[in-house]
Amino acid sequence: MSGGAAVPDLLSRTASLVAVPSVSRHEAALADLVWAELSGRAPWLELERVGNNLVARTQLDREQRIVLAGHLDTVPPNGNETPQVTDDVCWGLGATDMKGGLAVLIELALGQPTPAVDVTWVFYACEEVDQRLNGLRELAARRPALLEGDAAVLCEPTGARVEAGCQGTLRLAVTLAGERAHTARPWMGRNAVHRLAPLLGRVASYEGRRPVLDGCQFRESLQVVRVEGGVANNVVPDQARVLINYRFAPDRSVDEAVAHVEEALGDCLDREGGDTVVVDDAAAPAPPALRHPLLAGLLQATGVPARAKLGWTDVSFFASQGTPAANFGPGDPTLAHTAAEHVSRGQLETVYAALSRLIAGSGTPRSTGGRPG
Repeated sequence: MSGGAAVPDLLSRTASLVAVPSVSRHEAALADLVWAELSGRAPWLELERVGNNLVARTQLDREQRIVLAGHLDTVPPNGNETPQVTDDVCWGLGATDMKGGLAVLIELALGQPTPAVDVTWVFYACEEVDQRLNGLRELAARRPALLEGDAAVLCEPTGARVEAGCQGTLRLAVTLAGERAHTARPWMGRNAVHRLAPLLGRVASYEGRRPVLDGCQFRESLQVVRVEGGVANNVVPDQARVLINYRFAPDRSVDEAVAHVEEALGDCLDREGGDTVVVDDAAAPAPPALRHPLLAGLLQATGVPARAKLGWTDVSFFASQGTPAANFGPGDPTLAHTAAEHVSRGQLETVYAALSRLIAGSGTPRSTGGRPG
């Protein structure tokens, strides 16, 4: 920490945030709390609220601006609504994803009145649900200037290690056609459910690529996540539907990912016989961006090599806006959305220290002019 400043009690801050329910679409109480904290204790910040999305910005005319963002919402509770602190660990709903990260962001915003870079702090709603409800997209539609920056860090849980970019995700609805018949005379029809066998085998045996991009190894995967079929207990089904999820590396576009899955399924599909493939949902990946000076500075501040983000995060949103971004936050990402969510004091303090060094020691004041927005 610059100047030998004391580290705030991040564990208690996390517990206080966990204690405020904020399931997706019900973030108002937590948004109110964050607004009250920042407006009451950080007069150097320019605050704006759009719905349940809060943006707080320094306006110090620095050479660069970094966006530090975290979502307010959690998934529904799983018997873990009440926070518990034991042995320097905070347990509870959202402790991992991502109220530990929010605790770091709030304390940094309160404790850094004169950072060396201008900072935009973003606390947004509805990350855990349909992307059309996502608070970043609401901000981009209504007040896009609030999200402007030279680089961004999303404080999603990463185990206190920088995770570069993110993989894309694609869901394809594959419908196999058949012909109905009585099960006493199945040869009169074509069983669409039976036709699933080679397709399921093809997906089960799929071996995804592991491309290395900017020193980070991504890992592609293909999985059937839903199967539907059947008409009645004495009818040969004339239709079977599977939903396939494809996680793909940032060196593919969404269109290339769709083409790849269709190619992988190959002769399992009978287009002339009525089989169809429809894109159910798609989210673009984000490439690693660690060569940007601010993100390179973050990596240097951690002292630990980066790894690839195998899941999808809103780093993709920032990349789509032309803003280089990375993931970096406290908490084990494999615990996200589980009943055992927890975060340790050590990881909270590690992330706090690295981000504090980044914003306290990077960038220089401009000699003239100012930033837009």
